[in-house]
Parts: sequence; structure tokens; C-alpha cells
Amino acid sequence: MARPTRILIALLFLLFSGLALGGPVNLNTADAQSLADMLNGVGPAKAEAIVAYRAEHGPFQSVADLSNVKGIGEKIIEKNKGRMTVKEDSE
Repeated sequence: MARPTRILIALLFLLFSGLALGGPVNLNTADAQSLADMLNGVGPAKAEAIVAYRAEHGPFQSVADLSNVKGIGEKIIEKNKGRMTVKEDSE
């Protein structure tokens, strides 16, 4: 019984390692589901608020601009430092 548990743990590790290696989430291109999945403290409602803000105000110029979204404070930004970007991959 221990062997299947080890296999399951190894598979979960590989899955989450792949997400971590995927790089930071782009606040200007990510959909709400991706934002909710990749950012700590951001659930579906806050992720939808980010997308709605972006649609109304245009692209974020910096990660700090995320604090302009209602419900997103400095704590969330700090928790996710390094997980977010506003730049395209080619830049």
C-alpha cells in the first residue's frame, strides 16, 4: 500500500512543479481562471474583478497597479511577488 502512495505523491509533485516552472502569470493576458489558479489569495471573484478592471481601464502598466482593483490590497501583491508580470515574454 505504501508504493501507490509514493507514486501519487511523486505525480502530485511533478504536476505542481510544472506549474511553478511555467513562469509568472501575465496580469494583462491571463484569464480569470488562470489568475485564480496561480495567485495566492485570489479566488474566482477577485480574479473576475482583475479581468473587469483591465477591460475597463486598459492594461496594467506595473504589478503595483493591481492595487487599483477593488479587493486587491498590498498583502495580496506582496504574497504574490515574483508570480506576476505585466510584460510580454518576448520583452
